[in-house]
Amino acid sequence: MSVNSFDPASLAARITPEIIRVLVAAASHLDSAGFGLSAEMLKLMPGLCKQGPVDWAAATAPLPDAEIVALIQVFTRGERDIPGWEAGAKSPVVPMVRELKKRARFESSFSSWIKNNSNNRFLPHGSLMDRL
Repeated sequence: MSVNSFDPASLAARITPEIIRVLVAAASHLDSAGFGLSAEMLKLMPGLCKQGPVDWAAATAPLPDAEIVALIQVFTRGERDIPGWEAGAKSPVVPMVRELKKRARFESSFSSWIKNNSNNRFLPHGSLMDRL
Protein backbone atom coordinates (compact mmCIF):
# COMPACT_ATOMS: atom_id res chain seq x y z
CA MET A 1 0.00 0.00 0.00
CA SER A 2 1.38 3.40 -0.90
CA VAL A 3 0.53 6.80 0.43
CA ASN A 4 0.38 9.79 -1.86
CA SER A 5 2.60 12.65 -0.81
CA PHE A 6 1.35 16.17 -0.44
CA ASP A 7 3.25 18.77 -2.42
CA PRO A 8 2.54 22.31 -1.15
CA ALA A 9 4.09 23.74 -4.29
CA SER A 10 1.27 22.22 -6.31
CA LEU A 11 -1.21 24.50 -4.54
CA ALA A 12 0.99 27.57 -4.85
CA ALA A 13 1.27 26.91 -8.56
CA ARG A 14 -2.50 27.25 -8.84
CA ILE A 15 -2.43 30.93 -7.90
CA THR A 16 -2.27 32.40 -11.34
CA PRO A 17 -2.98 35.94 -12.50
CA GLU A 18 -6.18 34.54 -14.03
CA ILE A 19 -7.36 33.18 -10.66
CA ILE A 20 -6.59 36.48 -8.98
CA ARG A 21 -8.45 38.34 -11.75
CA VAL A 22 -11.51 36.09 -11.29
CA LEU A 23 -11.47 36.52 -7.51
CA VAL A 24 -11.12 40.31 -7.78
CA ALA A 25 -14.12 40.34 -10.12
CA ALA A 26 -16.07 38.19 -7.64
CA ALA A 27 -15.95 41.08 -5.16
CA SER A 28 -18.60 42.76 -7.31
CA HIS A 29 -20.91 39.80 -6.71
CA LEU A 30 -20.69 39.26 -2.94
CA ASP A 31 -24.47 39.12 -2.65
CA SER A 32 -24.82 36.47 -5.39
CA ALA A 33 -24.71 32.75 -4.68
CA GLY A 34 -21.10 31.63 -4.82
CA PHE A 35 -20.08 35.21 -5.69
CA GLY A 36 -20.71 34.40 -9.34
CA LEU A 37 -17.77 31.97 -9.38
CA SER A 38 -17.87 28.93 -11.64
CA ALA A 39 -18.36 25.47 -10.14
CA GLU A 40 -14.76 24.69 -11.11
CA MET A 41 -13.46 27.73 -9.23
CA LEU A 42 -15.60 26.97 -6.17
CA LYS A 43 -14.16 23.45 -6.14
CA LEU A 44 -10.61 24.81 -6.29
CA MET A 45 -11.04 27.40 -3.54
CA PRO A 46 -10.83 25.30 -0.34
CA GLY A 47 -7.25 24.41 -1.26
CA LEU A 48 -6.40 28.07 -1.82
CA CYS A 49 -8.09 29.50 1.26
CA LYS A 50 -5.25 28.96 3.69
CA GLN A 51 -1.80 30.40 4.17
CA GLY A 52 1.00 27.89 4.51
CA PRO A 53 1.16 25.92 1.34
CA VAL A 54 -0.09 29.04 -0.45
CA ASP A 55 1.99 32.19 -0.09
CA TRP A 56 -0.73 34.81 -0.29
CA ALA A 57 1.63 37.55 0.87
CA ALA A 58 3.87 37.02 -2.16
CA ALA A 59 0.92 36.52 -4.51
CA THR A 60 -0.74 39.79 -3.57
CA ALA A 61 2.24 42.07 -2.81
CA PRO A 62 2.53 43.34 -6.41
CA LEU A 63 -1.21 44.05 -6.70
CA PRO A 64 -2.73 47.53 -6.49
CA ASP A 65 -4.51 48.44 -3.25
CA ALA A 66 -7.98 48.17 -4.79
CA GLU A 67 -7.38 44.57 -5.89
CA ILE A 68 -6.10 43.58 -2.45
CA VAL A 69 -9.20 45.15 -0.89
CA ALA A 70 -11.39 43.18 -3.31
CA LEU A 71 -9.60 39.92 -2.43
CA ILE A 72 -9.97 40.64 1.28
CA GLN A 73 -13.70 41.14 0.76
CA VAL A 74 -14.04 37.88 -1.16
CA PHE A 75 -12.10 35.80 1.36
CA THR A 76 -13.79 37.44 4.35
CA ARG A 77 -17.30 36.79 3.07
CA GLY A 78 -16.34 33.46 1.49
CA GLU A 79 -15.13 32.08 4.78
CA ARG A 80 -18.43 33.04 6.38
CA ASP A 81 -20.77 32.08 3.54
CA ILE A 82 -19.23 29.17 1.60
CA PRO A 83 -18.54 25.80 3.24
CA GLY A 84 -14.92 24.71 2.91
CA TRP A 85 -13.46 28.21 2.85
CA GLU A 86 -12.87 28.29 6.62
CA ALA A 87 -9.24 29.09 7.43
CA GLY A 88 -9.12 30.50 10.97
CA ALA A 89 -5.77 32.14 11.75
CA LYS A 90 -4.42 30.91 8.39
CA SER A 91 -6.85 33.03 6.39
CA PRO A 92 -5.32 34.81 3.39
CA VAL A 93 -6.99 37.95 4.72
CA VAL A 94 -4.26 38.25 7.36
CA PRO A 95 -1.25 38.71 5.03
CA MET A 96 -3.31 40.93 2.75
CA VAL A 97 -4.21 43.20 5.67
CA ARG A 98 -0.53 43.26 6.63
CA GLU A 99 0.35 44.36 3.10
CA LEU A 100 -2.17 47.21 3.24
CA LYS A 101 -0.84 48.24 6.66
CA LYS A 102 2.71 48.21 5.33
CA ARG A 103 1.55 50.59 2.59
CA ALA A 104 -0.31 52.71 5.19
CA ARG A 105 -3.55 52.03 3.25
CA PHE A 106 -5.50 50.02 5.87
CA GLU A 107 -8.33 52.06 7.31
CA SER A 108 -10.15 51.44 10.59
CA SER A 109 -13.49 51.49 8.75
CA PHE A 110 -12.29 48.55 6.64
CA SER A 111 -11.30 46.71 9.81
CA SER A 112 -14.86 47.21 11.03
CA TRP A 113 -16.25 45.92 7.71
CA ILE A 114 -14.12 42.77 8.01
CA LYS A 115 -15.26 42.12 11.58
CA ASN A 116 -18.92 42.75 10.68
CA ASN A 117 -18.77 40.38 7.69
CA SER A 118 -16.88 37.52 9.28
CA ASN A 119 -17.35 34.89 11.93
CA ASN A 120 -13.58 34.25 12.07
CA ARG A 121 -12.29 35.60 15.36
CA PHE A 122 -8.78 35.90 13.91
CA LEU A 123 -9.69 38.50 11.32
CA PRO A 124 -8.35 40.94 10.39
CA HIS A 125 -5.06 40.66 12.32
CA GLY A 126 -4.42 36.92 12.74
CA SER A 127 -3.39 34.98 15.80
CA LEU A 128 -1.73 36.87 18.65
CA MET A 129 0.79 34.02 18.94
CA ASP A 130 1.83 34.53 15.32
CA ARG A 131 2.46 38.20 15.98
CA LEU A 132 4.73 37.66 19.01
